[in-house]
Amino acid sequence: MPKPLQRESDHSIDSSPPSSGLDRCLSVKHRLTRSSLFSETFSQNRKWVGRNMVLWLRTGEGASLRLGVVTSKKVHLRANKRNFARRRLREAYRNIRPYFSGDVDVLLIGRRNILEAEWKDILRELLKLAKKASLISDENLTLAKRDLQLSDDRK
Repeated sequence: MPKPLQRESDHSIDSSPPSSGLDRCLSVKHRLTRSSLFSETFSQNRKWVGRNMVLWLRTGEGASLRLGVVTSKKVHLRANKRNFARRRLREAYRNIRPYFSGDVDVLLIGRRNILEAEWKDILRELLKLAKKASLISDENLTLAKRDLQLSDDRK
């Protein structure tokens, strides 16, 4: 039971700066905001499909691991559910971004399953898709799994 004025999620997601000094912020300069960049990403046709999300990569001018997030009405007809899905994708990316390398922009598209998925499954899937897309090295993948406390064995 949380203390008064304490959020229930305070114990599960630590948003404080990590001791390793890795930058986990996701400010406006770390986001894709122009629709032309989204269109350019889709036209490059570099995507990796998972159960909870689809990862698209954009190379080109200004690419620097910025994030774009999309959830359509296919995810859910209610806007609050789509917003929840977008928040989950942004938070997963924010936690894993310090382990990525490369001059690409990332576009994550939420799928319907993300609404019911376990948080650790979302993190695992993002790491798996990033590995397929060569966004993360084997060394950083191991480090990320250790830091995020993701074990390879599932229930």
